[in-house]
Amino acid sequence: MKAILRLSIIGLLLAGSAFALSGERMSEIPLDKMTPAQRSVAEAIMNGPRGRMSGPFNAWLRSPELADRLQKVGEYVRFHTSLDKRINEMAILMTAQAWGAQYEWYAHAPLALKAGLDPAVIAALGAGRKPDNMKEDEAVVWEFVTQLRRDHSVDDATYAKALDKFGEAGIVDLIAVNGYYDVVSMTLNVAHVRAPADAELPFKQAGR
Repeated sequence: MKAILRLSIIGLLLAGSAFALSGERMSEIPLDKMTPAQRSVAEAIMNGPRGRMSGPFNAWLRSPELADRLQKVGEYVRFHTSLDKRINEMAILMTAQAWGAQYEWYAHAPLALKAGLDPAVIAALGAGRKPDNMKEDEAVVWEFVTQLRRDHSVDDATYAKALDKFGEAGIVDLIAVNGYYDVVSMTLNVAHVRAPADAELPFKQAGR
């Protein structure tokens, strides 16, 4: 079973070059049609660690100052966070599943696998279930994120476990990655940014 899951997710990774730039509601803005402010942001994104425009950025260019501020936050929570990439990607997948944001899942499931998250854990997250046999830090993240979304806070016991594992900086970074990808997922859903039609995804797109 794990081998099948791994092959399926690796297939997504190999297909990753087909990332959509735009959605059904907001057409892609060519570089030569951008305002100076839009082009400045687009070039900053393409020259940064992402290397390309993808996901929510085309939609965000409609408000270039907001786009610039958000993309800088996103660069931090994805590439420079104090959290291990494996658990950071786990939190992103939980956010994608919570919002029914298929493109976000399509983009990040291969990254979670590459970072070392078990394929069975990824499959359970996609189904909205608590994974079995999580590592200790993964179990803390699952409980923290689940409580944060369900209860809009976390209890003392969960906070203490997170503090022990990640420290105060890690707790703040964990909150931030959830919040940032909430905004990403909301944008993708409203702009109708879709994963490729032939992508195998574990949940339905929100609103469809």
